[in-house]
Amino acid sequence: MADRAVDYLLIGGGLASANCARWLREGGAEGDILLVGREPDAPYNRPDCSKGYLRGEESREEPLFRPGSFWEEQRIELMTRTSVTALNAGERTAKLSTKEEVSFGKALIATGANVRRLNVEGCELEQIHYLRTLGNADAIREGVAGAEDVVLIGGSFIGCEVAASLTMMGKRCTIVMQEEVTFERNFGKDAGRFFQDLLEEHGVTVYASDELERFEGADGTVARVITRGGLELDAQAVVVGAGVTPDVSLAQRAGLVIGERGGVLCSSRLESSVGGIYTAGDICEYDSAIHGGHVRIEHWDVAFNQGRTAARNMLGEDVPHEEVPYFFSVLGDWGELEYVGPAYGWDEEILRGSREEKSFTTWYLQEGAVKAALTFGRSDDLDHARRLISQGSALGEEHRARLGDVDADLTTVGA
Repeated sequence: MADRAVDYLLIGGGLASANCARWLREGGAEGDILLVGREPDAPYNRPDCSKGYLRGEESREEPLFRPGSFWEEQRIELMTRTSVTALNAGERTAKLSTKEEVSFGKALIATGANVRRLNVEGCELEQIHYLRTLGNADAIREGVAGAEDVVLIGGSFIGCEVAASLTMMGKRCTIVMQEEVTFERNFGKDAGRFFQDLLEEHGVTVYASDELERFEGADGTVARVITRGGLELDAQAVVVGAGVTPDVSLAQRAGLVIGERGGVLCSSRLESSVGGIYTAGDICEYDSAIHGGHVRIEHWDVAFNQGRTAARNMLGEDVPHEEVPYFFSVLGDWGELEYVGPAYGWDEEILRGSREEKSFTTWYLQEGAVKAALTFGRSDDLDHARRLISQGSALGEEHRARLGDVDADLTTVGA
């Protein structure tokens, strides 16, 4: 016998659960909503961790999804510092780390992801940081206070954003990465080179096509980073951005089907293999009409929008998740990149604008169809990109030429 019952159980304390709770209420849900999250903070905007909050420019409250009064006003029970330790999908019960057992009508699993931790010599030394939470950002800010040299491992979002923030804080930052240029895996070499040049222009040193071999320390604290290429880099602090892995352990133990991309396999309605249990965010591997199959996309904005779709389907609306995923990355106060997609592969890139003038859009096409678009200083192109990605049809030579013409009317492309 469960200790109590709720109509909606939302597992995970991030934006996916928060937005799901919001849209359940806005959609007319009258039943009990319980949101359970393991972090000490209420749901918040995770991107702030590498940007304004990391630099000490934002208070602890500013990144929050909603002010504290929101939860009580909306009759949403928020349990922080609490985990769901077991889920019985058949009996519709969940055991919490508080030892309480809760029965539920419908559930959302949005347990997010865990950072990939490096297992190399010296990895146990102090002042080696990973960034996922506000608490991690606090530790980095405190840890670099007396540092002059900071090494970032990885040349993607975390490595580049943190390098920019710490450089603004007066630190000498060095990035070590396996790629030839920053962001290469996401945006290709040409756009990646632009962002690497931007970082280097502001004082960040980048060592490409190399990888970490070991850390060396003094008195239990990291002092040097040694690479396989033979570099010996002084470092009073290190921040590792080696990616994340979806936290599907709870869902897997509950018997939900796991997909080929490592997430919980879901329909286009974000419903798992067990009816009435939905997923969102980093663990959600859903059937996407836009991408032509099952995809799993790691980004806070994706989780945010999936939370809304899950809520609508919990309320019986029967709607597919058709949002074109949006990404952004802010490199200090040096500029912001925006991206819709993602493109898992492309055979053509079309440049609109000028990288030299720091105002451009790169279109990524596969067999003539737009699969993604990256913008820097040209946000107005994004709505056209979303439309073309959703259409999914191949563009003729004339239409592709317009994509690269800054004077062309993009409303005529694909029309």
